[in-house]
Amino acid sequence: MSDAQHTANQNPDASTPLTEAEMNEQMRVRLGKLQELAAAGNDPFSQVTFAVSCHSIDITDHFEQMDGQEVSLAGRIMSKRGMGKVSFCDLVDRRGKIQLFTKIDELGEIAYEAWQHLDIGDIVGIHGIAFRTQRGEISVKTKQYTLLAKALRPLPEKYHGLKDMDTRYRQRYLDLIVNPEVKQNFEKRSKIIRTLRSELDRMDFIEVETPILNNIVGGASARPFVTHHNALDIDLYLRIAPELYLKRLIVGGFERVYEIGRTFRNEGMSIKHNPEFTLLEVYQAYTDYQGMMELTENLIAKCAIDVNGTTQVEYQGQAIDLTAPFRRLTMNDAIKAYAGVDFSTVVDQAAAAKLALAHNLAEFKPSMSRGDVMNLFFEHYCEDKLIQPTFIIDYPLEISPLTKKKPGHPELTERFELFINGREHANAYSELNDPLDQRERFAMQLQKREAGDEEANLIDEDFCQSLEYGMPPTGGLGIGIDRLVMLLTDAFSIRDILLFPTMKPIK
Repeated sequence: MSDAQHTANQNPDASTPLTEAEMNEQMRVRLGKLQELAAAGNDPFSQVTFAVSCHSIDITDHFEQMDGQEVSLAGRIMSKRGMGKVSFCDLVDRRGKIQLFTKIDELGEIAYEAWQHLDIGDIVGIHGIAFRTQRGEISVKTKQYTLLAKALRPLPEKYHGLKDMDTRYRQRYLDLIVNPEVKQNFEKRSKIIRTLRSELDRMDFIEVETPILNNIVGGASARPFVTHHNALDIDLYLRIAPELYLKRLIVGGFERVYEIGRTFRNEGMSIKHNPEFTLLEVYQAYTDYQGMMELTENLIAKCAIDVNGTTQVEYQGQAIDLTAPFRRLTMNDAIKAYAGVDFSTVVDQAAAAKLALAHNLAEFKPSMSRGDVMNLFFEHYCEDKLIQPTFIIDYPLEISPLTKKKPGHPELTERFELFINGREHANAYSELNDPLDQRERFAMQLQKREAGDEEANLIDEDFCQSLEYGMPPTGGLGIGIDRLVMLLTDAFSIRDILLFPTMKPIK
């Protein structure tokens, strides 16, 4: 039995969810304590700094060296036990938790009484001695303390768990306080981004920043968010991709560039989609989509090893092997394998439309091209079958407006998407660098837009002009960082790995 259990005294703040009346009463009591402190000249919010010499994990992991040493640490009180001349509490800091052992003989009657009036959630600074209790628990014997911040609201539910997912997403600060294990996902997220940066920097790529506010939306097929610039009196779009700006830099001679940043798409929300998300885009001159496949494999495998120590991961009960090389499969071969349809025999739009109607594809629209229908078959029959990492290559021309045509197959492009566990994780091209062909593709996109496709690209005249100055053969890659983090942290929903996901306001 630990000291915590031995001296267990049920904390009124750590019970079942509070009613509004109970919440108001506890806040009234806490405000009263704050007023008393301020009246006595001890306003905790007047404290400016506190010198921390170590964190909880430093003491628990290196106790043999720390035993008997003076320590200073700071954190939040998360439990209190004992009402006599000896009391215990748990102090939580950014690195973990440690028990505090406090005696009236050490602090004196006045300071000890004030200590006993502290509440769960209060933030304190502690000067004390690292030691082990008679029951063997590593602790800190409190010699002196400073109240650094008074918690005026009681923590929700029991101190060891906030269960309501909606509250956890909306009030992430509470989630982090009472469910400290969720910090691990966000620490892993940070490590994944660091790994991506360090690997690309090691390969002589240059990190750049491009505009988030765009005059013309482009670089992907998605509905944009629209805003208005008052001084210029023009509408602007939040970017749906940084692609066209990054390729302008390739024209300018950078050769290897990348950007990690927020991207915005005004589309539906799901466990896989948030309207703003983090995207890595990479462009490398003098390579193609084959080179981008190798880069993608290496980046993802390196992230898996750095975060989890292995390329063998488990996602929602499914074992996944991220060891390179990944499987490669043409879109048509995937459709043949999973739908039993060979699009090499589908010669035109009319035949494709007939095929879609025969298969009762609800998403089919008469305005769809042959390539659109081919992609529809892939999405309907194939995506969810692709569990192990698979590069789907050779996409139809009609849905790849920025991609080079595949030599000998002008109806196809040198493009791939990476699928893992039935989800798209990356998208890459051999970038189209023929300015005349690019204008024709933009014209095709404009026709689709005029036919009602709000996700079709607009014509970016300045980008077309940049290509007319000459862009070298280039490979381009986009990796959705949020989905990669989900995969490597076994997170069910994208909201689990976004600190502040988009939520519908509570009226």
